[in-house]
Amino acid sequence: MERVLITGAAGFLGSHLCDLFISKGYDVIGMDNLLTGSMDNISHLMSEKHFTFYHHDVTKFVHVPDKLDYILHFASPASPIDYLKMPIQTLKVGSLGTHNLLGLAKEKKARMLIASTSEVYGDPLVHPQHEEYWGNVNPIGPRGVYDEAKRFMEALTMAYHNYHGLETRIVRIFNTYGPRMRVDDGRALPTFFSQAIKDQDITVFGDGMQTRSFCYVSDLVDGIYKLLLSDYHLPVNIGNPKEITIKQAAEEVVALTNSKSKISYKELPVDDPKVRQPDITKAQKILNWNPMVTRKEGLQLTYEYFKKNLK
Repeated sequence: MERVLITGAAGFLGSHLCDLFISKGYDVIGMDNLLTGSMDNISHLMSEKHFTFYHHDVTKFVHVPDKLDYILHFASPASPIDYLKMPIQTLKVGSLGTHNLLGLAKEKKARMLIASTSEVYGDPLVHPQHEEYWGNVNPIGPRGVYDEAKRFMEALTMAYHNYHGLETRIVRIFNTYGPRMRVDDGRALPTFFSQAIKDQDITVFGDGMQTRSFCYVSDLVDGIYKLLLSDYHLPVNIGNPKEITIKQAAEEVVALTNSKSKISYKELPVDDPKVRQPDITKAQKILNWNPMVTRKEGLQLTYEYFKKNLK
């Protein structure tokens, strides 16, 4: 039985990855310091014979006994509301945490996949964004703590690949949504659902004409799994290329929830990207991957989750 370590296991994406690997017959070790993750996301796995949980901060030395075949590094605050509150921790998990895990991967001769992000492209001057685009990032702006942590993570991972011959994979994740997102996450869709269900005004920043491309979580983890098992070591975008405006996303949530909410416009945050759309040509060709869940289906599933979990 192959063993996999998943950091950030109690988070939104990490918990779905734990589910996927358990369903595919792996022995899964989940690791999380619970800074932004929640044990509720993995409580259903605690009785699983092939699941082990370590409450640990990966910026400290990481030890896992016995063999490891794969490491997936998903530990990090991931929403602006979190990384603006925890800038130092965000930088440390992307740098020290990645360094510790690459060292572990080298010791165990394990293949390591890192969770990078579309934020490495910053406020892009190229649209849609392809993997060869180097980005337009403000390193000293408020979002720089997340953007540069991920860019450094990519650089360090490539250095271990090139210098030590380590098997590495880099996924650049675009906007993802689905069950287990935190209600107070601060990102667009959880905020819209939370406000719409309570009939509160929907907060849209700027004029709402900035765009995002939302990928349902089951599609994303499928793409990550395919990338992990592929032979491709350079960055790959995984996301849904169907681009919509933030205003349109808010209107779809209001309609779906049959809410009385009105849209309220607020000032656009500093360095907020105006457009975001993945070019997924590489994922299609190399991984034979395409998103399958329509936005209508995905939003319905997400609504059902928030309805049940909104206190």
